[in-house]
Amino acid sequence: MLGRTTVGALALAATVAVLMGTPARAANAPTPTAAERFEKLPPEQKEALRAKLREFKALSPDEQARVRGNLQRWRQLPPEERERLRGNLRDFQRLSPQERQAVREQVRELRGLTPERRAELRQRMRAYLREHPERREQMMENMRRWRQMSAEQRQEARERLRERRRK
Repeated sequence: MLGRTTVGALALAATVAVLMGTPARAANAPTPTAAERFEKLPPEQKEALRAKLREFKALSPDEQARVRGNLQRWRQLPPEERERLRGNLRDFQRLSPQERQAVREQVRELRGLTPERRAELRQRMRAYLREHPERREQMMENMRRWRQMSAEQRQEARERLRERRRK
């Protein structure tokens, strides 16, 4: 579920990851500390980070542990996967509030399934795509095209799809 708390936690984790990340630098240059990187930020970014820190400290210990675990997993991801996830978050943020709610509800429904049912659906989808490589290729091509579309083009495509379903 990508609720407000989760999206906020993702933003918090991304903010911490950026702040704690190691920027590109010369081989002999000393690694700047988090405090040094913070001091170089403009005042509005500093205040935004302070607000995120206050938000983090207001979370329950369990939620803080979850955010820290997410950050740890984030740091272990390959750069390509991180960029893919950033793109997904940008795409999600471009959705209208109604579309975001629909996505949240779909995710909630999937999470509501038993692990066995989710595994079964995943297995059936993989089997289907293995048996129909042309469908898999078409799906991959559709995903590539979708990612290249502007927000307006995606909205038009969604509307066309809704019209087709109504017929």
